Amino acid sequence: MISPELLQQLAETHGTPLFVIDHDELRANYSTFKKHLPRVQAYYAVKANPDPAIVKTLFVAGASFDVASMPEFMTVHEIIKDMPDKERQEWIWDKVIYANPIKANETLIELDMYKPLVTFDNHEEIAKIKQYAPHSGLVLRLKVTNTGAMVELSSKFGASPGEAVDLILEAEKEGLTVEGLSFHVGSQTTNFENFVQAINLAAQIFKEARERGYDKMNLLDIGGGFPAPYDNSVKPFSQLARKINAELDRLFPPEIEILAEPGRFMVATAGIAVSKIIGKAVRDGKLCYYIDDGVYHTFSGIIFDHCKYHLESFKDGPTKICTVFGPTCDALDVISMAEELPSNLERGDLLYSRNIGAYSGASSTYFNGFPPAKTVHINR
Repeated sequence: MISPELLQQLAETHGTPLFVIDHDELRANYSTFKKHLPRVQAYYAVKANPDPAIVKTLFVAGASFDVASMPEFMTVHEIIKDMPDKERQEWIWDKVIYANPIKANETLIELDMYKPLVTFDNHEEIAKIKQYAPHSGLVLRLKVTNTGAMVELSSKFGASPGEAVDLILEAEKEGLTVEGLSFHVGSQTTNFENFVQAINLAAQIFKEARERGYDKMNLLDIGGGFPAPYDNSVKPFSQLARKINAELDRLFPPEIEILAEPGRFMVATAGIAVSKIIGKAVRDGKLCYYIDDGVYHTFSGIIFDHCKYHLESFKDGPTKICTVFGPTCDALDVISMAEELPSNLERGDLLYSRNIGAYSGASSTYFNGFPPAKTVHINR
């Protein structure tokens, strides 16, 4: 863990706002995932944080990648571009999944030369893939329960169980090969039964497909949703892994390849934001601090990810419940209405927020003319 002393040194050297990425933490998170889910190949969800340095560290550690846009695909491709042509092509096929079920025609045209593995969940997408990316391998995404997830996804994506095998057979009729099934139980899922139910549903679809004459599926993608330990209410990852392993071993023989798409789990705890107090006021009797980072920048997860980030001070002192605002003129730029911080902080003092590596800096903007935080990578 990066110490407060090192964070202060980095802020003194680089200024604020600062977004610090701890690559030792990235490697530790990947190692934890593999230790507890040894059968599962981790496809890092690049959207969680697409910084190329993060992608490279996870690639070297052994990760594969889940991409959902051509820029994300090219970020991964840039990391692996120096491989020999044949090895690179095989790596893309085996180690990258384009997991956005709805793709523009132009995207499919660009992808086709790589013979990618892509997800789909409806009739229209089959027709598009047939026309624009016929060399793709297909993975059918299922609609599953998202109860208890911080971000629900099944209202936007996923084929209903009743139409799943019909879609598989339709794709085969069009000359396409469905390699397997995928699902997503929702981001930051703390209800572990979502995984159990989804794995059981996938096993039923495998069985129905075989009974109806389709036996070409050889992989199951159990998606993302693996929760980051934002607070003590999140149960240990080892507990979730035991449930997943038990269902996989019971329902899927060893020859079925198992994929997953961890994003938040890999990168959330590896990011730390350091900001500076630029203003202080008392409004309606409540102490307010204004800092040089906000919801249009590193704290964007407050808006887009339904996440709460706690701020810590480098200084001690008697504390009060304070409001913390970002630097822009927008009233939406509120980091917290109830943060317990020392009441003796002054302009120029620093604050920091841990566990802010996922879905944060990835959504930074230049709104109101304020630039995103500077990113600093720490490899120890």
